[in-house]
Amino acid sequence: MPKLISDLAIMLLTAGCVAVLFKRLKQPLVLGYILAGFLVGPYMPYFFTVADGASIETWSEIGIIVLMFGLGLEFNLHKLASVGGSAIITALTEVFGMLVVGFLTGQALGWGTMDSIFLGGMLSMSSTTIIIKAFDELGIRQTGFAQMVFGTLVVEDIAGIFMMIILSTVSVSKSISGLDLALKLGLLVLYLALWLVLGIYILPTLLRRASAFMNDETLLLTSLGICFGMVLLAEALGFSSALGAFLAGSLLAGTVHAEKVEHLTGGIKDLFGSVFFLSVGMMIDPAMLVKYALPILVVTVVTIVGKLLISTTGVLLAGQGLKTALHCGCSLAQIGEFAFIIASLGMSLGVIASQLYPIVVAVSVLTTLTTPTLIKSADRLYGLAARKLPAGLVHRLDRSDADDTRTSQDSDWGSYLSRFVKVTLLYGVLMGGVLLAGRFLLYPLLSSTVLEADLARWICAAFCLVGMALFVRPMLDLHTTQYTALWVKDRRNRLPLISLTALRFMLIVLLLFFALQPLLRISALWLLPLVMAAVALIYKSGWMSSAYLSAATRFMANFNERALHGRDQSDTQWLDEQLLVQEFTCGEELSGKTLRQLNWGYLFSVNIIKVVRGRKHRNMPSGTLALRQGDRLFALGQAKDLRSLRMQLHLEEPEDLPTLRRFIAAQTDEPGDVYAYAIPVTKASPLQGTTIRTSGLRENYDCMILGVQRQKLPILQPDVNMALQTEDVVWVLGSRHTAEKLMAGQLNDL
Repeated sequence: MPKLISDLAIMLLTAGCVAVLFKRLKQPLVLGYILAGFLVGPYMPYFFTVADGASIETWSEIGIIVLMFGLGLEFNLHKLASVGGSAIITALTEVFGMLVVGFLTGQALGWGTMDSIFLGGMLSMSSTTIIIKAFDELGIRQTGFAQMVFGTLVVEDIAGIFMMIILSTVSVSKSISGLDLALKLGLLVLYLALWLVLGIYILPTLLRRASAFMNDETLLLTSLGICFGMVLLAEALGFSSALGAFLAGSLLAGTVHAEKVEHLTGGIKDLFGSVFFLSVGMMIDPAMLVKYALPILVVTVVTIVGKLLISTTGVLLAGQGLKTALHCGCSLAQIGEFAFIIASLGMSLGVIASQLYPIVVAVSVLTTLTTPTLIKSADRLYGLAARKLPAGLVHRLDRSDADDTRTSQDSDWGSYLSRFVKVTLLYGVLMGGVLLAGRFLLYPLLSSTVLEADLARWICAAFCLVGMALFVRPMLDLHTTQYTALWVKDRRNRLPLISLTALRFMLIVLLLFFALQPLLRISALWLLPLVMAAVALIYKSGWMSSAYLSAATRFMANFNERALHGRDQSDTQWLDEQLLVQEFTCGEELSGKTLRQLNWGYLFSVNIIKVVRGRKHRNMPSGTLALRQGDRLFALGQAKDLRSLRMQLHLEEPEDLPTLRRFIAAQTDEPGDVYAYAIPVTKASPLQGTTIRTSGLRENYDCMILGVQRQKLPILQPDVNMALQTEDVVWVLGSRHTAEKLMAGQLNDL
């Protein structure tokens, strides 16, 4: 019989018995697996001992991959967006603070530089498993501070992935090179962004199309294939297998199959995860624990005290109250499974001392045992702090987010700059990805074939131009709500806005220039003006905008697939939530101007759906309508867009604006009333394949397009270059006469 089979029999039987015992004692199973590993390890001769250590080590590596895959399945970008700034500040404060504290502790103990660096990395991560276990047992999982802790753990998981990359880079050179580290992190960010964008764009679509052929067996095999395929890709690019597994899980986490995959892989994760923790226990040497009892005690105290104080400080810096901060600090004061993964990384790279592993395991066990007691002691610690600290300081600290009176100096600028940075980074990375693909993938591939060198260069140049042209209009990002609000709010804002737009324009020009110049070999003196003119022409003409909009819509539908799953296709609640109607009277300053001259649809994304002049109602008025003083105007838009329009017209803020649904329901069934209609786009529909501009809906049916529903994703006030596809639902606003025209044109409303 192969030794591996007998070893697995010994390990799993021992682990099963110990797990039952720990369940009985209400202790975390992780500790039970570590104890079982010690019992079957080489340092426990009085029990059955594993013989084939090399095979178990391989299983342990698979265990890390499966654990990280499971961690990715529990994480998605929606969850990261929902944790808020408080959790991000807390997590980053804890990670960076404990990195420094751990490094200084290692140096104080006389350890080497690499041992100290890895110790800091291990101490910076709290244990999700232990915290969830403790919260469940204490019945506090739904409390406010518990949600703050969970958000912090999500950010810590992401920081842990980056930390493993940093530690791997530092380990290879045996020193810290700022340039190498920056290049490695920059490359990591670029690859992560490209992987996520391409993965979200492609993976859910493929799974959706193959869903008819998917049963539990094929879904399990496909999911694990994606996991190990991403592991191979990550290692081929010079990153860790854990990163590839985590990324594969996070991509699947956003699909409708996430819960099913998590259920199907649960048993595999438990099996290989237990083998990993068993391998951790097998490395525990009692003699080592006795020999290094003092370092274990020191690191344990540093972990508990350091994480409690630093995490509490992070929560306070995030604007939370002192009581909440102490509860969070007490909850996060331990290390767990991520510390073992980092220790395994150091051992596999051969850069940390052998005694560091059992020391960290011992510290993890001790801090796990103290966690429930610390959580229950948080109220007593708060009472002690309230008595010892100055009363004024406690009063300032002891407040919640709801009582925080700090306000932004200018929320419009803050909102605009936040969007400016996000959009610039996103599309800059995508355009950079096109540059890399054209220069370093496509060109070597084409030039190595029978194609002539000049032809290969021109093909790659065309690829770069077309690929990057997709993102020109969205990256310039003009006339967004934030941009318009600042533009009309104060004339002094216009120069900074123009400058930031010019900065984006030059970034696009430089990216396109660096992509084309080595391929076309044209002098920079000639190429740079040509590229600038091309970028301006692409933006002005809207070239490639239809292709971009189709790709962006698919991306957003895939990105929100899990959130949209189960929503009824005919659900129009999004109209009620986002589209509002504001009535105001035309003043002298607007009299004589046409709606086309005012151009509110372009500037503010606000449309005039009705003009009442005396007793005459003009629904969906054309741009040639000249306004008169005293006209009653009804504007339709989202709340933030209507706010910008009110700022421009110096209108007072209304107490309450009716939604479109309420506005329609409040009508008195007169000829001038307006109604919303849903038009399904079928294969036989004349709308199929047309753009909104060329569909003729407004001109032929006297209506206004409110939005398009695609794959249950609502798209409000879509771009006129958006192409309509089969199974889209187009929502329009018109009169009863509009309904008659729709029926006559075989565009039946729902």
